[in-house]
Amino acid sequence: MPAETHTWAIAEAKAHFSELIEQAITAGPQLITRSGNEAAVVVSAAEWAEKTRRKGTLAQFFAASPLRGSDVSIERAPEGARDIDL
Repeated sequence: MPAETHTWAIAEAKAHFSELIEQAITAGPQLITRSGNEAAVVVSAAEWAEKTRRKGTLAQFFAASPLRGSDVSIERAPEGARDIDL
């Protein structure tokens, strides 16, 4: 968590929910604790969209893999494909 992240006890977060949301939008992630332990983080919808945005294709992911060119050999199980009912 960044240094400016505000920490809210769960009761405080419930009592000041609108303020909690406003702080997530304007100041960044807001940490919620339960019984003194980190329980959740509230982030703005814009930050969530940025963090969960797909970055490239599956092919690009595999092409950038540190295992590419390592001659790792993965073998299929000898029993082959399983039968399924459609």
